[in-house]
Amino acid sequence: MKLMSAALILHERIETTDKKGKLVRSNVEKLITKGKSENLHQRRQIFSALPKNAAKKVYEVLGPKYKDRKGGYTRILKLGKMKDGTTKVSVEFV
Repeated sequence: MKLMSAALILHERIETTDKKGKLVRSNVEKLITKGKSENLHQRRQIFSALPKNAAKKVYEVLGPKYKDRKGGYTRILKLGKMKDGTTKVSVEFV
Protein backbone atom coordinates (compact mmCIF):
# COMPACT_ATOMS: atom_id res chain seq x y z
CA MET A 1 0.00 0.00 0.00
CA LYS A 2 2.90 2.34 0.74
CA LEU A 3 4.28 2.10 -2.80
CA MET A 4 0.90 2.41 -4.50
CA SER A 5 0.09 5.47 -2.40
CA ALA A 6 3.46 6.98 -3.31
CA ALA A 7 2.86 6.26 -7.00
CA LEU A 8 -0.54 7.97 -6.87
CA ILE A 9 0.93 11.01 -5.15
CA LEU A 10 3.89 11.32 -7.50
CA HIS A 11 2.13 10.58 -10.80
CA GLU A 12 -1.31 11.87 -9.72
CA ARG A 13 -3.03 8.94 -11.50
CA ILE A 14 -2.73 5.15 -11.31
CA GLU A 15 -4.62 2.18 -12.77
CA THR A 16 -5.31 -0.80 -10.54
CA THR A 17 -8.08 -3.17 -9.44
CA ASP A 18 -11.22 -1.95 -7.71
CA LYS A 19 -10.39 -3.28 -4.25
CA LYS A 20 -6.83 -1.94 -4.22
CA GLY A 21 -8.02 1.40 -5.58
CA LYS A 22 -10.44 1.87 -2.71
CA LEU A 23 -7.74 1.09 -0.15
CA VAL A 24 -5.23 3.44 -1.78
CA ARG A 25 -7.85 6.19 -1.99
CA SER A 26 -8.60 5.92 1.72
CA ASN A 27 -4.92 5.97 2.64
CA VAL A 28 -4.02 8.93 0.42
CA GLU A 29 -6.96 11.05 1.54
CA LYS A 30 -5.94 10.65 5.18
CA LEU A 31 -2.36 11.65 4.33
CA ILE A 32 -3.45 14.76 2.43
CA THR A 33 -5.66 15.79 5.34
CA LYS A 34 -2.59 15.55 7.59
CA GLY A 35 -0.55 17.51 5.04
CA LYS A 36 -2.90 20.48 5.21
CA SER A 37 -1.83 21.47 8.73
CA GLU A 38 1.49 22.93 9.89
CA ASN A 39 1.86 20.45 12.76
CA LEU A 40 5.24 18.74 13.31
CA HIS A 41 3.65 15.52 14.57
CA GLN A 42 1.49 15.14 11.47
CA ARG A 43 4.45 15.96 9.24
CA ARG A 44 6.43 13.14 10.86
CA GLN A 45 3.51 10.76 10.37
CA ILE A 46 3.48 11.59 6.65
CA PHE A 47 7.22 10.99 6.37
CA SER A 48 6.90 7.64 8.15
CA ALA A 49 4.04 6.51 5.89
CA LEU A 50 5.61 7.47 2.53
CA PRO A 51 9.00 7.65 0.82
CA LYS A 52 10.77 10.99 1.18
CA ASN A 53 9.94 12.43 -2.25
CA ALA A 54 6.23 11.58 -2.02
CA ALA A 55 5.96 12.89 1.54
CA LYS A 56 7.58 16.14 0.48
CA LYS A 57 5.06 16.54 -2.34
CA VAL A 58 2.14 15.96 0.05
CA TYR A 59 3.40 18.60 2.45
CA GLU A 60 4.57 21.23 -0.07
CA VAL A 61 2.21 20.83 -3.08
CA LEU A 62 -0.95 18.84 -2.34
CA GLY A 63 -1.61 20.11 1.18
CA PRO A 64 -1.76 23.80 0.18
CA LYS A 65 -3.62 22.94 -3.04
CA TYR A 66 -6.51 21.33 -1.12
CA LYS A 67 -6.38 23.70 1.88
CA ASP A 68 -9.96 24.93 1.41
CA ARG A 69 -11.45 21.57 0.46
CA LYS A 70 -13.06 19.48 3.24
CA GLY A 71 -12.40 16.08 1.67
CA GLY A 72 -12.82 14.06 -1.49
CA TYR A 73 -9.41 14.76 -2.99
CA THR A 74 -9.46 11.70 -5.26
CA ARG A 75 -11.92 10.00 -7.58
CA ILE A 76 -12.24 6.48 -8.92
CA LEU A 77 -13.20 5.95 -12.56
CA LYS A 78 -14.15 2.44 -13.70
CA LEU A 79 -12.32 1.35 -16.87
CA GLY A 80 -13.89 -2.06 -17.46
CA LYS A 81 -13.08 -5.70 -16.79
CA MET A 82 -9.69 -7.40 -16.84
CA LYS A 83 -9.13 -10.86 -18.30
CA ASP A 84 -9.64 -12.56 -14.96
CA GLY A 85 -12.96 -10.80 -14.33
CA THR A 86 -11.84 -8.14 -11.85
CA THR A 87 -12.79 -4.52 -12.38
CA LYS A 88 -10.02 -2.20 -13.54
CA VAL A 89 -10.17 1.37 -12.19
CA SER A 90 -8.27 4.60 -12.48
CA VAL A 91 -7.59 6.53 -9.26
CA GLU A 92 -6.74 10.20 -9.77
CA PHE A 93 -6.83 13.54 -8.00
CA VAL A 94 -9.78 15.89 -8.53
